[in-house]
Amino acid sequence: MKIKLHHLYFTVLILTVQLCFTQTPQSREKILIDSGWRFSLGDPSDTEKDFNHGTAYFSYLAKTGNGDGAASPGFDDRAWRVLNLPHDWAVEQPFSEKGSFSHGFKAAGKGFPDKSIGWYRRRIDIPQSDLGRIITIKFDGVFRNSKVWFNGHFLGTEESGYNGFEYDVTAYVNYGGTNTIAVRVDASMEEGWFYEGAGIYRHVYLQKTSPLHIMTNGTYITTNVVKDFAVVKAEVKIQNLGEYKGNIELHQKIFDPEGIQVTSAISKSNTLGYYDDTLIQSELTVKKPLLWDLDTPYLYRLVSQIIIDGKVVDSYETIFGIRTIDFDAEKGFFLNGKNIKLKGTNNHQDHAGIGVALPDAMQYYRISKLKEMGSNAYRCSHNPPTPELLEACDRLGMLVIDETRLMGINDLHLGSLKKMIERDRNHPSVICWSVGNEEWNIEGNITGERITNTMQSFVKSIDPTRPVTVGISSGFKSGISSVVEIMGYNYMGNGDIDAHRNEFKQQPGMGTEEGSTFATRGIYFTDDSKHFKSAYDAKPRPSFYSIEEGWKFYDARPYLAGMFIWTGFDYRGEPTPYGWPSVTSYFGMMDVCGFPKDNVYYLKSWWGKEPVLHVFPHWNWQGMEGNEIDIWVYSNCDEAELFLNKKSLGKKKIEHNGHLEWKVKYEPGKLEAIGYKNGKKILSDVKQTTGAGQNIKLSQDRFLGNKNANVAIVTVEITDKKGLHVPTADNEVSFEIKGGRILGVGNGNPTSLEKDQFIDEIKTVSITDFKEQALTGDNLPKQLPVYPDNWREAFKDRDYKNLAPSYVYKGQFILENKNQNDLVTFFYQKIGVNCVVFVNGIKVDASTEDSLKYILGKEVLKEGENSIVIVATPIHKVKDWDVINSNPGVVQIVRPAEKWKRKLFNGLAQIIVELNDNSEVELIAKSEGLKTAILKIEN
Repeated sequence: MKIKLHHLYFTVLILTVQLCFTQTPQSREKILIDSGWRFSLGDPSDTEKDFNHGTAYFSYLAKTGNGDGAASPGFDDRAWRVLNLPHDWAVEQPFSEKGSFSHGFKAAGKGFPDKSIGWYRRRIDIPQSDLGRIITIKFDGVFRNSKVWFNGHFLGTEESGYNGFEYDVTAYVNYGGTNTIAVRVDASMEEGWFYEGAGIYRHVYLQKTSPLHIMTNGTYITTNVVKDFAVVKAEVKIQNLGEYKGNIELHQKIFDPEGIQVTSAISKSNTLGYYDDTLIQSELTVKKPLLWDLDTPYLYRLVSQIIIDGKVVDSYETIFGIRTIDFDAEKGFFLNGKNIKLKGTNNHQDHAGIGVALPDAMQYYRISKLKEMGSNAYRCSHNPPTPELLEACDRLGMLVIDETRLMGINDLHLGSLKKMIERDRNHPSVICWSVGNEEWNIEGNITGERITNTMQSFVKSIDPTRPVTVGISSGFKSGISSVVEIMGYNYMGNGDIDAHRNEFKQQPGMGTEEGSTFATRGIYFTDDSKHFKSAYDAKPRPSFYSIEEGWKFYDARPYLAGMFIWTGFDYRGEPTPYGWPSVTSYFGMMDVCGFPKDNVYYLKSWWGKEPVLHVFPHWNWQGMEGNEIDIWVYSNCDEAELFLNKKSLGKKKIEHNGHLEWKVKYEPGKLEAIGYKNGKKILSDVKQTTGAGQNIKLSQDRFLGNKNANVAIVTVEITDKKGLHVPTADNEVSFEIKGGRILGVGNGNPTSLEKDQFIDEIKTVSITDFKEQALTGDNLPKQLPVYPDNWREAFKDRDYKNLAPSYVYKGQFILENKNQNDLVTFFYQKIGVNCVVFVNGIKVDASTEDSLKYILGKEVLKEGENSIVIVATPIHKVKDWDVINSNPGVVQIVRPAEKWKRKLFNGLAQIIVELNDNSEVELIAKSEGLKTAILKIEN
């Protein structure tokens, strides 16, 4: 496969832009702010557990800037967990039979109120020099129902977990100081019927622009190829959030994949003042364009610059490709005039070990695995994807059906659709908009027709260059089927595709979902008691079809553009046809790690371009000597011959789009298939009986686009004394890492209830029964005195005009199941000007790094009830309405995580490692009775 990624292009382009334009301090900045967030779970109904949010007399909905509880900028979040985004708190939870079937039985969200609300906070400094710029906070996606505050000011709510959104915070910024972002996420309700995670699982940015700037997603590029040149039309929306009125120039330059400028244009216009939007249309010509294609995904970049009086006010860059697409009702799909059969898969967005919080490099890994299989198309099921997925498809050469979440005609539905199209319409990989999927209530009636017609017209008003489809599964007769631009057939078993086509011959069509077959990687005998499904390709149910049957049907019909298999990868949730303790689907051509099931080799044979030969199953069947084993061969050779221990079991011709089968009585040794082309041996594949496992083998996956990636994907295997992979190994392996960080572990077992992540457990306990008594002097003791039994409730009915010189406070906190490795810290919140703290009668000193932080050693603490005494001089009110803090703080207990570990499943496991810049990373794997493995990971 020939893929030109042009990694040097970006560096060259940046240098070129810097040389071509003199930037001003007001030019655009987009700053990734994924690091250094603090996180804690809240509660939907218990206000105390939800940090007393929403309890203020004047709420954030009543008075501007009145974010209270954890939404307040002054809230003390030091005891919260520190983490980096993207983050999915659902994947961190254990499994529970009471959990949601569709979300993979994770103990989070629906049914688990203590794991359904998450709070995120981050402090950020914004310099005084930014005064006069427009400051926005941009979220690529939060699951779900997020509410955002900035310095206590409520910014808004985004209900969907899949929409990107941004807020203008310019008026709320503390310039020259610290600013606080607070986000409350409510994941108690599901949007889909598949694993969706929980939390801020996509990137967050701080953006700074001039008041006069190009709007977010404000460029729209279309291309028209005519002989040896391409006409590039660029629409640019300029927004004015300042007082400037007058002339502007828009300078546009196009750079080719090597970073060389190939054309430019200058347009002149004017702006009319505050909140005036200006649309400027430009036309540029690119000679001898390099077309974006599947094997040569060439990308251009448009640099748009707003110029006032010779100075760059704003600079906006847009990646695009030059290519043509066409869906034909008779001949299918065409890319750059070439007839291409769509060989697609449907996919959700989660991955083993990390849930939906995928590092960017994981998108490249997953698309690379699909391309290795021969796939050329990807359907985003059933929601708008993260932007990085489309970037990977652009750069690697993968066609995309981009899909919105719900059908409808109001602001909720059309607004989400508009966001998706305006964000994604410059991606050359996107060839079709899907506005719905299996909407059974409306598929076959007039309501469905009306909604579809409205949505299609709405799409065309935003992007007339791409067609619209809907995935339909409840019959192909009327309703949506009769009006949708590109018919999306979901499963041959749901209707007569040929009959529908004969009735609507002017309507192009494709199989938007096909297959839904069941397979467990490495399993070759179905065992319902263990929830194992045989990996041989078979009908999932009598009315549905195998992968081979489906591909033969679509490949034989030129009028069908192609088919999209359900699914490319297994995913969490929908563990059909089983339930608990199965926690992932069985539909994938690959498992949740991306390890191939045998169907991958069938598709690779008939979808790919290279010779393929794959014989299965494995040949470790101890105890089944003499029993017949089904042997299958997937290959695109002319013929294949099978040998057992060098004895030929016959040569067979291979039918186009087919496979070969033998029945062979098991005996240990070597099973070998040989493939022939034009009578000559060109390939062989061997399955060999192995010995017992002796070694751990670690190997780093090298995938397309992973150069300079900050993530490594490592495969774990067990080998015997000859170095042969043991396909039945199930050893538990533990892991240590030096110089990097493990993000997650997986093994592809749909019934595995092992942890995905091993993280420190953090708990906080409150100080209870908090009482006080006044003291006559202000000297703070060095040893704890004996105080008279004259206690009263702390701070109750205190006369702030007649305060005592000092006060002594006492309370208690409970440590349950105390562990010797626990790290216990008291995060004090000031209830006095000066103070001294005693725990169980022993004076404790503040940390040198934080004068309000007390690390409590083992010698101070005890199991169960612990006493705390604070002697402090009081804080006086300056104004009568001042609110004096009465919360002494919280005690944090950190229980260090146990070692990372994972059992192998049918010989394989996967480790996802985050790499640190410029540091060596070493992964160490150990298992009882096996030789330790050490892998130095390359960056």
